Amino acid sequence: MTTQDERGFTKTELVMFNPQAPNFQNTVNLVERDACPGGYQLVDPDASGKKTQMDLVELAEQVQKADEFTRATAGSKLTVIAEQVRFLQEQARKVLEDARLNALLHKTSCNFKKVPGKTYYVYKQRKHPDQEMISMISPQEWGAAGPEFVAAYRLEHDMSWTPEKDFERRGNEIMLVNKILDTGANVQFNFLPSQYQAGKALEDVREIKD
Repeated sequence: MTTQDERGFTKTELVMFNPQAPNFQNTVNLVERDACPGGYQLVDPDASGKKTQMDLVELAEQVQKADEFTRATAGSKLTVIAEQVRFLQEQARKVLEDARLNALLHKTSCNFKKVPGKTYYVYKQRKHPDQEMISMISPQEWGAAGPEFVAAYRLEHDMSWTPEKDFERRGNEIMLVNKILDTGANVQFNFLPSQYQAGKALEDVREIKD
């Protein structure tokens, strides 16, 4: 019911909340009271656990903040996982591309035994320009009379091929792997019941190497 005062403003009848009937039961879970804690009967069990509506409001706010924090934390962790998935997908794509290139080069026409660690050169065949061949002779050695040059690759010891533009990067990677393997061979573990001790042993070896 609404009325107007002498100034023409509309007044709305004030509705009082019932503190005995809070409306927070969907978000706040209260613990059931024990009328006999430790086997001792309380004088007034109802009064011992009675809460006002403002207490429930504060509790509901805390529950809401905790829920928002949980969602934010989960969201940030899922973002990191999504970035890792994209990285792994890119790595998988590169592995498949490298495998395809390695297979094509191994099937390319060649009249000699290829030796790991050596650099070989791919040319167009003169009689069949749509086909290619592998040669040990570089374009500089062929000179102007040589066939059409395509690309240079180095055969690695794992029988994979490295393009000429990646020679330095791949060489640095191999050196790093060999250094890690050499370091790991000299590690002596004290097998104590703690993973911390194992990690500490690795750190000590790195400090000695440096």
